[in-house]
Amino acid sequence: MLDQVLLGVAVLVGLALVLNAWRLIIGPTVTDRILALDTMYINCIALIILLGIYFDTSLFFEAALLIAMLGFVGTAALSKYLLRGDIIE
Repeated sequence: MLDQVLLGVAVLVGLALVLNAWRLIIGPTVTDRILALDTMYINCIALIILLGIYFDTSLFFEAALLIAMLGFVGTAALSKYLLRGDIIE
């Protein structure tokens, strides 16, 4: 029963990733594209954690932690670039 629920939720998260990719492609402003990219990071983390639960291994959780750190740094760098035009002061 748990396997079916995990697969169903993984399909829904995959659908959310597709919708985020659509917003990333057609986003009218750069801000919309950055928010879509940030949401895609979060959805990828959720999908990797679901796969870790499904396959019963802790390796996926470490990968999700790395993606979370890189996603935060990437979003902060893109936001700073939009505000100031320069990342490194």
